[in-house]
Amino acid sequence: MKKVSTFFRLHVLSCLSVLVIWGCTGTTAQSNNEDKLKIQEIISQMTLEEKAGQMTQVTLEVVSKGKDPFNIIQPLELDEAKLRNIIVEHKVGSILNCGGFAHTPQKWQDLISLMQEVATKETRLGIPILYGIDAIHGANYTDGATLFPQQIGLAATWNRELVEAGAKATAYETRASSIPWTFSPVLGLGKDPRWPRIWETFGEDPYLISEMGVAMINGFEGDNTADKFRVASCLKHYIGYSTPLSGKDRTPAWIPERQLLEYYVPSFEASIKAGAKTIMINSGEVNGVPVHGSYKLLTELLRDKLGFEGVAVTDWADIDYLHTRHRTADSQKEAVRQAIMAGVDMAMVPYNVEFTKHLIELVKEGAIPESRLDISVERILKLKMDLDLFEHPVMSFEDYPDFASTKHQQLALDAALESITLLKNNKDILPITKDKKVLITGPNANSMRSLNGGWSYNWQGSVTNDAIEAENTIKEAIENTLGKANTIFVPTITYNEKDVYSAENKSSFKKAVNAAKSVDYILLCLGENSYTEKPGDLESLVISENQIELAKEMAKTGKPIILILNEGRPRIIREIEEVSEAVLHAYLPGNKGGEAISQVLFGDYNPNGKLPYTYPRFENDIVPYYHKYTEQLPPSDGSVYQKSLFYPQWEFGFGLSYTTFEYTDLKVDKTELTSSETVKVEVTVRNTGKRDGKEVIQLYSSDLYASITPEVKRLRDFKKIEIKAGESQKVSFELPMNKLAFTGRKLNKQLEAGEFILSIGSEKVSINLKDSKTDI
Repeated sequence: MKKVSTFFRLHVLSCLSVLVIWGCTGTTAQSNNEDKLKIQEIISQMTLEEKAGQMTQVTLEVVSKGKDPFNIIQPLELDEAKLRNIIVEHKVGSILNCGGFAHTPQKWQDLISLMQEVATKETRLGIPILYGIDAIHGANYTDGATLFPQQIGLAATWNRELVEAGAKATAYETRASSIPWTFSPVLGLGKDPRWPRIWETFGEDPYLISEMGVAMINGFEGDNTADKFRVASCLKHYIGYSTPLSGKDRTPAWIPERQLLEYYVPSFEASIKAGAKTIMINSGEVNGVPVHGSYKLLTELLRDKLGFEGVAVTDWADIDYLHTRHRTADSQKEAVRQAIMAGVDMAMVPYNVEFTKHLIELVKEGAIPESRLDISVERILKLKMDLDLFEHPVMSFEDYPDFASTKHQQLALDAALESITLLKNNKDILPITKDKKVLITGPNANSMRSLNGGWSYNWQGSVTNDAIEAENTIKEAIENTLGKANTIFVPTITYNEKDVYSAENKSSFKKAVNAAKSVDYILLCLGENSYTEKPGDLESLVISENQIELAKEMAKTGKPIILILNEGRPRIIREIEEVSEAVLHAYLPGNKGGEAISQVLFGDYNPNGKLPYTYPRFENDIVPYYHKYTEQLPPSDGSVYQKSLFYPQWEFGFGLSYTTFEYTDLKVDKTELTSSETVKVEVTVRNTGKRDGKEVIQLYSSDLYASITPEVKRLRDFKKIEIKAGESQKVSFELPMNKLAFTGRKLNKQLEAGEFILSIGSEKVSINLKDSKTDI
């Protein structure tokens, strides 16, 4: 068939579309109708092979120079023969990944320009490539890009506006790299710290996750993803991925359906309503069914109930895993059939085109109707149009003067500062005055890698220390603040190549003990090295023995210890907390983390972060704050163990400040309400300290009695405010009663009449719901 110019054909279609919908006053409706006509015209001309190709995504390594995808030549260059084989011969429509290393924006532009040149000029229909990347805390696979705190740190800010602004900057710098699609945000329920991807989540609370997820999507996508400064977001990982029973990555999850609907669905539902363009599917299985093969989850729940209309993409090689890991398919071909019929639109293959071949065969054999492919291809082409790839398949780096700008760097610093959470401060030992002398030690004291975590310059973040020169580690930032004369750095514990702790520590401990004799404070920088996914699986949640030993040795010196926690998940540290006068939790604060920690330590910034999860005290006591009443009661059988069963190290939402806040006069505008009404809640917050400060006002509800055992409390809303020393503010919330609904026994949302307690801080007020309502 003779090739027809896509640009010419779409231009004609645009003109025809105007005639067809002449008189339509809504420009958005007109544009949508035009795009639909264009897409239908393209699909009508597509061969089966072209449709299957559009549903295929391969990794960058497949089209790069080298003996094979696992041995590509560095610095990376495209192999034009391989590229044409993938795009022209096999019609592949999407490429992802970074080839193992970050690239400059100009390099990205060169790589993607060649891909788009081949796709738009050498294929029959000229459909552009859709490129995707894991830009999860900034454009983290682009050299020089602004790197923000990881999601768990952003959650600790409890600042919707800041999260949206950071995502907007990330979108800008990702588009500056000619990449229009980011695999972010993660919306999993991060309530099990054993899971190695807890730091990629927004924490344990469904409402906090929902609010932060929507803020991030708004920042990524804005009102129009065709904007050259915006990208398409991708919700991860639908659904139930974040709480495997074993705590180990990609192992089975067992989640009762009622709990799935009550705790796991809300964040995805909110983000779908916010307009998220794509969604990535959970690599694991839920209740014995791999999600990639679940029609119930991918079609009945995701499409029919939640109303998602965008592209559903697999995670890495997960269709093959239906055969090789989950074993629900006796062949890779059967795996393709299961996944496509369940509702998958695009397969992240990623190393070959076997998926494409199997899909074509299945259609020819009648096992999959071609009309099923049309549905997915329409979604994919719509996404490409929504991103303006047909008109502008490549960006020009020169159009992005704010790439890594001072403005973006300040935003990253602001996010790092607001994320830092002060968990302990005995006798107001912090902040430290700048005339003091300090000892800095611990494995994270002089590491950019531990500040950033995984997905930083490469998958595991292992090259971060070499990739960054201009930014400061914790040690360097403190030296810049106090001067080298007042800082002593003694390297003690280090990480070996396998990311575990080396045993060569004993002699270095003695050096640190001797150095402590001449200082006023010990800054103990502990936590974890970078990791993600399966390499981050744990044998024990307790922090490593040699870090505990180091802390105990430092405690013997009698000098006050300031513990600086820099970790991706809450490791058990109760023995270290006991010997520390202060605890500062930095999570994974990104490139500006060292500077942010220094500003907080020495009083240049008043900390205001709040925990986005419950920090456990014991390894066998991992309980979220929204536990049931039976999970907090002590034994009643005369046992000597009489502590509450809910006994964390620190509770969800906790965080100290260098000032103090007092909550008074909590009131509601009415105490008797119907299910259709909204209650106005007001509280007075006073800054009773001597410093200006920010505070997160958290509104909780407690359902006293219900047909499903109620939780002790649930977060319903929050606001972050700033109050000057000595001043007060009235803070109000409007709480629709339907927000108090829960998933009932018949799996519908329902409200039940009765008493509820609303609480902010230690203040409480009672309201009464006069009627019940189902199917909310």
